[in-house]
Amino acid sequence: MRKKIVAGNWKMNTTKSQAKTLVEGLNSISDQFSSDVEVIVAPPSLYVDFICTMVEKGISVAGQNCHAKDFGAYTGELSAEMLQSVGATYCLVGHSERRAYFKEDAQFLADKVSSLLTAGITPIFCCGEEFSDRESEVHFDLVKRQISDSLFHLNPEQMEKVVVAYEPVWAIGTGKTASAEQAQEMHAFIRNCIKEQYSEELANSVSILYGGSCKPENANQLFNCADIDGGLIGGASLKADSFGAIVQAF
Repeated sequence: MRKKIVAGNWKMNTTKSQAKTLVEGLNSISDQFSSDVEVIVAPPSLYVDFICTMVEKGISVAGQNCHAKDFGAYTGELSAEMLQSVGATYCLVGHSERRAYFKEDAQFLADKVSSLLTAGITPIFCCGEEFSDRESEVHFDLVKRQISDSLFHLNPEQMEKVVVAYEPVWAIGTGKTASAEQAQEMHAFIRNCIKEQYSEELANSVSILYGGSCKPENANQLFNCADIDGGLIGGASLKADSFGAIVQAF
C-alpha cells in the first residue's frame, strides 16, 4: 500500500504568532484525520524547530529547502542534518519556485536528494512543466528528464524512500487547476518512468502527490484517481479548516 500524504507548503508566509495559531488549529482537528494519511506541514525555516515542538501525533514537519552540502561556509543556508536535528522528517526539493528564482539545476537537486537521504530525511521531489511546455507538447519529455536527472542516480533502496510531487507550474497560484484526467495522466506517466528505471514493484510503492491549486472543492476528485496519492498544498494550507478539509478528502 502506498502512503497517502497531504503536505502543506506555507512558503514565505506567516509570522511566528500566525504559525502558532495555524498549528493550534490543526492540532484541534487532528483527531478527525484518518490514521492512514500522513499529514505534513512545511513552515518557513525560521519556525521549523518551534513547529516541531508544537505539532501533535500524526502531524509531521518538513523543511522547505536545504543545501546540498553537509556543512561549510554557506551563509544563510541550512543542511539536511540541521533539519533532522530539530525533528524535521521531510524536505521539499526542486520546487518550481526554487528552480525559477534561485536557478537550482538538476545536479544540485540530485545532490540535495542524496544529502537528505543520508540524514534520514524523506525528500519530496517536485517536478512539473510550464504552460508553454504543455502547449508545445514537450511536457512529458520535460518531466521525465527532471526525474531521471535528479533521482535516477539513486539505488532502489534509496528511491523507495522518495516522495514525488507533480506540480504543473501553470496551475500554481493562478487559479487554474489541471483536470483530474490531466493530473492522472501525468502521475501514471511518472510512475511508469520509475517502473522502467527500477521495477513495477518499486514504482507501485512510491507516493506521487499532486501540487497544483488543490483545494477542498477538487481534492476528492483528484485523490480518487488511481495514481494520485495525495497533495502538496500551497495557499489552502494556510488555514486550518481548508487544509483539514483536504486531508479528509480521501
